[in-house]
Amino acid sequence: MSAPTLSVVIPAYNEERVIGATAEQVLQYLEPRGGELLVVDDGSRDRTVEVVAGLQRGHPGLQLLRHGRNLGKGAAIRAGMLAARGRYVLYTDADLVYPIEGAEPFVAALEQGADVAIGTRSHPATLFALNPRHFSYIYQRYLVGRAYIGLVNRLLGLGVSDTQCGFKCFRGDVGRDVFGRVTLTNFAFDVEALYVARLLGHRIVELPVYFLYLGEQSSVELVRDSVQMWRDLLRIRANGRRGRYGVRAPG
Repeated sequence: MSAPTLSVVIPAYNEERVIGATAEQVLQYLEPRGGELLVVDDGSRDRTVEVVAGLQRGHPGLQLLRHGRNLGKGAAIRAGMLAARGRYVLYTDADLVYPIEGAEPFVAALEQGADVAIGTRSHPATLFALNPRHFSYIYQRYLVGRAYIGLVNRLLGLGVSDTQCGFKCFRGDVGRDVFGRVTLTNFAFDVEALYVARLLGHRIVELPVYFLYLGEQSSVELVRDSVQMWRDLLRIRANGRRGRYGVRAPG
């Protein structure tokens, strides 16, 4: 069986309310293109598994991977990235705040020579569609995010403007190699993956996204998770300097 051109990985934890509609929308985009969708259930306690399993009967391009317990978003993404067979592999969130149709310029960037294409919400061409009740929350996240990316670039030298946008596309071989080295299972896994890609000499490009935020607030707790992610940055830097990722970072 030939490998699909594009694999899409979606982590899911207690997403029964949205995962059915999201999977159908992504499959509608992928199936004419011969793509595959991998939903990774991260130990959900609701009907997420049942909903996805029900869709599998009519969609052979839909795979369901399961964790017996909740291991974290990073662990779910890692499992999907390592299982994906596509020439290009994109991961995004179960609420589909970044419409899947936006994948086309990311794939085009990889076809033109990039190894990794990441969405950035601070790009001048990025468009936002927000429910008014989320404006203050999104603004708080923006302020925290700007401070965080400053720390990321100072400590790790990534040279990117947004590490946490949940829309990233890798060349398949690059993604499998990078995520085979990633160690973190929480929200800092994005930073670690990009850091590993940089250490390995891969070319990363940043692209605008369409950010459609009309649902519920994110599960990220701004203060608590920011403190944990700061600790994770120190851990990533230490791992790099010790050669934990297979390439030793400059001191």
